[in-house]
Amino acid sequence: MFIGDPTQASRLAVQAQYDKPGLYSKIENRKSKMNFREILRMALGSLGVNKLRSFLTMSGITIGVFSVIGVMTAVSALRGSIETGLSFLGSNMFQFAKFPVNGGGDEGQRRRYVLRRDITLAQATRYQRLMEGVADVVCLKIFDRNGIAQAVYGGRKSTPGLTFGGTNEHFLTANQFTVDVGRNFTAEDIELARPVILIGRSIVEKLFPAENPLGKVIKIRERTYTVIGLFAEKGTQFGQNQDDIAMVPITRFLNDFGSERQTVNIATQAASQMIYNETIEKAITAMRIARELKPEDENDFELYSNDSLISAFAQVADVIAAGSFVISGIALLAAGVGIMNIMLVSVTERTKEIGIRKSIGARKKNILTQFLIEAVAISLAGGVMGILFGIGVGNLVAVMLKAALVFPWDWAAIGLLVCSGIGVGFGFYPAWKAASLDPIEALRYE
Repeated sequence: MFIGDPTQASRLAVQAQYDKPGLYSKIENRKSKMNFREILRMALGSLGVNKLRSFLTMSGITIGVFSVIGVMTAVSALRGSIETGLSFLGSNMFQFAKFPVNGGGDEGQRRRYVLRRDITLAQATRYQRLMEGVADVVCLKIFDRNGIAQAVYGGRKSTPGLTFGGTNEHFLTANQFTVDVGRNFTAEDIELARPVILIGRSIVEKLFPAENPLGKVIKIRERTYTVIGLFAEKGTQFGQNQDDIAMVPITRFLNDFGSERQTVNIATQAASQMIYNETIEKAITAMRIARELKPEDENDFELYSNDSLISAFAQVADVIAAGSFVISGIALLAAGVGIMNIMLVSVTERTKEIGIRKSIGARKKNILTQFLIEAVAISLAGGVMGILFGIGVGNLVAVMLKAALVFPWDWAAIGLLVCSGIGVGFGFYPAWKAASLDPIEALRYE
């Protein structure tokens, strides 16, 4: 046809000349894609031949990733819960107490705090007077240390170990509570030490399942109190029921149970965040005056706020995270060595296969890519399993402690990147060794 039609032959020849570079490029791209798909299929197929060996190898990666992801998932879940649970002080609040928030550290430090003078009601009241005009909210509170308080009414009993104590009319603001039914304490209730009480929802459900509790007289630690109000439900925070609470006027509490070995906590609210630091400075001065400290004396009381409470937990969480990183690093290093060892064994076992592939046209980069894919696949599979197990166990801990469930996307992504790096780092030498084999020598291998 072309011989009989030179014009058409010339036209097709010119067209082919212009099309040849593009056509060649397309053919090469398609060939490259086919080669990569074939290499990927062969790499994954090789892993499937020795399933048990591949599973045991990636188990090391799973354990390493699980240790850090599990811890960080639990810590992330608890952090949000604790930031809410520890934020028991209201907005712009700070508190004075005899003991620090962490309990005092080692035995020697705790003993030093125990030997401090208790903060008495007289000192707290004097501090309150000194802060008039500086802070509108000064909450005085004291809690039962025995941990055996139980409310009783008409033969019914509440859960033992109630949060029971005395306070003043500012307890609601200082501790983020509200009265759902009834009324709050008044200044007269505090001044006259009236035997009245505010109770939480858990106590209401146990003692008054079918009647109105307002006006009823209940007994706690052999003392009787008239119910004047019900706290609104708060639920559980950090594994502790916030509705197992009963509070009486602080003066009544001290009258009933004595002031010996009782220390008052003082919560103060600054008028705004802008004068928060200024209010703290004035409050420290007022507290030193109330405690009758001399200028050269050190403070014999502790100051803390929501930020300090959260910071204290963050320090503990950082120590736990650092420990998990060390354990995870050791496990991942051992797992990486295991991957290198297994890949070297695989290269030795498949020497003849590599020789055959090279003899029929496989390039050095094809062999290198195949063995790298195998190493990375093992590492990533172990990483995915570790992430799933870690998230599952971490959230299980969160559920047990009544915290919100989380999925740490950032740590999961970091885990996958680290696993990929381990696969490439520890798999490169075996892959390079396989790619560098002489095809003739490889074919002779028995």
